Amino acid sequence: MRYISTRGGMPPKTFTEILLSGLAPDGGLAVPESYPRASPADMEAWRHLDYQALAFQILSRFMEDIPADDLHRIIARTYTTEAFGSPDITPVKTLEPGLHILCLSNGPTLAFKDIAMQLLGNLFEYTLAKTNDELNILGATSGDTGSSAEYAMRGKRGIRVFMLSPLGKMSRFQTAQMFSLLDDNIFNIAIRGVFDDCQDIVKAVSNDRDFKQQYQIGTVNSINWARIAAQIVYYFKGYFAVTQSNDQQVSFSVPSGNFGNIFAGHVARMMGLPIKHLILATNENDVLDEFFRTGLYRPRTTAETHHTSSPSMDISKASNFERFIFDLTERDATRVRELWRSVDKGNAFDLFGTALWIKAKDFGFVSGASNHAARIETIRNLYQNYKVLVDTHTADGVKVGLEHREPGIPLICMETAQPAKFAETIHEAVGIEPSRPAGFENLESLPQRFEIMDKDANAVKTFLVQKIKHH
Repeated sequence: MRYISTRGGMPPKTFTEILLSGLAPDGGLAVPESYPRASPADMEAWRHLDYQALAFQILSRFMEDIPADDLHRIIARTYTTEAFGSPDITPVKTLEPGLHILCLSNGPTLAFKDIAMQLLGNLFEYTLAKTNDELNILGATSGDTGSSAEYAMRGKRGIRVFMLSPLGKMSRFQTAQMFSLLDDNIFNIAIRGVFDDCQDIVKAVSNDRDFKQQYQIGTVNSINWARIAAQIVYYFKGYFAVTQSNDQQVSFSVPSGNFGNIFAGHVARMMGLPIKHLILATNENDVLDEFFRTGLYRPRTTAETHHTSSPSMDISKASNFERFIFDLTERDATRVRELWRSVDKGNAFDLFGTALWIKAKDFGFVSGASNHAARIETIRNLYQNYKVLVDTHTADGVKVGLEHREPGIPLICMETAQPAKFAETIHEAVGIEPSRPAGFENLESLPQRFEIMDKDANAVKTFLVQKIKHH
């Protein structure tokens, strides 16, 4: 299994060669040369596996240059009952026949990102130990990526984390969860701006090839292929949990901001998982919904990005979307380069009426958007009807999922985070405070450490160099 760039300018590389690097040298994203297929015999064998064994079967196909024994060990160390609260890792909650929530947020930071990030931390440590190298991770977060990355990397040998977040734009819980980590290798930088400003700084630094090499800069954002690979596993796990035979189809409803989680579902479908629809749910920042409804991909400006009660999806440029368009164009890197030349300048592209737009329908995507009122109503309904509390992002997924629900096709709604992370909105919806898992009781009152900076890539670079040299 080799990896190439969506923009065509990278010679094929192994998994460990792309693991630490983030963006490809040509500015594109790493993707496998082809997707492995799950044969009917594979599906039959995989149906009864536990999470760790299933993860090995899937990940070993994407990580062929890691010896099997080592990969087994990394997976066993990552997916433990202690870290994820149950041997199932991603248990299914059935609300009624044919309607399910896939519980993805029982990890250390109470968000679905933990499932990929805990693996990534162990893969990084394993790879760096082999080469005796160091890695300086530069990331951007709209809420959950930051804390799950920091919790996965804290105390890891040879790794430092520099995490950018938009000042004052995350929930109090999310902010405290990150800023209260006082480990020596963790640095939080609050940027005066929105998430996309943070993401732009990360891209600017990553595109400075000399700087990136000199200071060994890597990324944990969902552009990192290992995160996508890790997320493919729970699509298979969820499918097996709600079906009796491999002839059945299911649909998944996925809250989507950066297009990473749902892209993992797309890969699972390309591998042969019988997914009828991938239902993409956005909040008021509906760039992706607009594309799947109209064919127009129009990233918003900073000024047009709404600050909402499902803040992890307050994203106006979906960084993984390029990978899907690469598949849509039948992997035509020249076409992708042309389209993104326009996107990188802040422009839109419109596929409506083209052969590509007609073909997009074959990939099973449908979409919809939610807003604050719908979010509150969905949280309230789920609580009243099923005695289940969900967070704001999961609520967006359930709302849009139900709009596309079809008789006879099980609907699996992807849980995004635990309600405790968004207590203010939960209280508004149902009049009670969501309970907190043990260890998070007084989070907001812990001492916090962070730097406030303007949206200036050079200032961030200076800060990085200072901290790297000082350590």
